[in-house]
Amino acid sequence: MVQLKYFDSHCHLHFPQFDADRDAVLARMGEKDMGAVLVGTDLQTSKAGLALAKQHDFLWTSVGLHPTHTGDFDISKFRELADDPKVVAIGECGLDYFRSGGSDAEKAVQKERFEKQIALAQKLNKALVVHCREAHDDCSSILQKARIIVPVVMHFFTGSGELAQKYLDLGCYLSFPGPITYTDRYDESIRACPLERMLIETDAPFAAPVPHRGKRNEPAYVEHVATKIATVRGISAEEVSKIITKNAEKAFNLHF
Repeated sequence: MVQLKYFDSHCHLHFPQFDADRDAVLARMGEKDMGAVLVGTDLQTSKAGLALAKQHDFLWTSVGLHPTHTGDFDISKFRELADDPKVVAIGECGLDYFRSGGSDAEKAVQKERFEKQIALAQKLNKALVVHCREAHDDCSSILQKARIIVPVVMHFFTGSGELAQKYLDLGCYLSFPGPITYTDRYDESIRACPLERMLIETDAPFAAPVPHRGKRNEPAYVEHVATKIATVRGISAEEVSKIITKNAEKAFNLHF
């Protein structure tokens, strides 16, 4: 494999939004010499992500249950998927009190499922991909109590500099998404995060960066996230991309 120039740490290229032109999207990734982690949000999408990743040497996958999922949860089924070497992480899992989790009972279910997926990541020595929305106190507390030793990736990080430091103190990677290109409100977090603890993502098909804002997102657009970070940090986009791609290699235990 050629040396990858860009790496999208979190996308959903296996989702239906790409059914009509997935091959073209993959071709644009190839033109940019980039790799990506396809992220599952339930058992079905985890299986689909793994199936697609097994077809391409520049794709890997993460399997897990999103915190807002309300169906059944059998951790053993995710455990079976995670045995495949193409599975490099568990998640996206975590807590989301914005879309659900309003009651104590709902929060308890989310916490239990999060803790089970943390335990699975620890057992398999695979990275943990964390989704957290309006639940950072509980999320950081659970991570701290778990004494987690595997890499933890805070997906779609758009928090304050103070929140960034809280997760950095726990040893986490911060994965910055397209919305950092819309505004300067996240610049403090970008400056607070050491380059060696940064990842970048698209969360495609969602949240496309400028200049594609409002359109369907795709992995190739991750270069615009790198450019914004480079601008804030006062270094070249090439240097940012090189460092962050190495970070992805380390976080997900990849070899390319």
